[in-house]
Amino acid sequence: MQKAGSASDLGWLLDDLVHRVPHAHDAVVLSADGLLMASSEGMKQDDGEHLAAVAAGIQSLAKGAGTRFGGGPVRQTIIEMQSQFMLVTVAGKGACLAVLADEDADVGLIAYEMAMLVTSMGEHLTSPSRSETAAEGRPT
Repeated sequence: MQKAGSASDLGWLLDDLVHRVPHAHDAVVLSADGLLMASSEGMKQDDGEHLAAVAAGIQSLAKGAGTRFGGGPVRQTIIEMQSQFMLVTVAGKGACLAVLADEDADVGLIAYEMAMLVTSMGEHLTSPSRSETAAEGRPT
């Protein structure tokens, strides 16, 4: 699944990540408010949207904890489940990158590859807030 517009350009980079990194199987780029911007190939639209919403919520909670308890800005959030990991990282102004990986994954390698991907994607990962798009007269 890939979104129309410039976000579709992100799809092939997400595909490359999940094909290159052992045990990574899905990746999405999302807006900070949980809207799906792009996803890796083979991910169903509704699964991508759900992962985007979950990742945004987790990132928001982590950001709140960092602020409240003096930890500073969140670099990355890692959720360890029984049979897989979910990693979420900030990816530009108003955007995040989330990756799902099998339990056998090297989390350090995935975190590194996510950081490299965010760096290479640069400004393509900036997402305007819903209020900015509404102010410009574009639908939200």
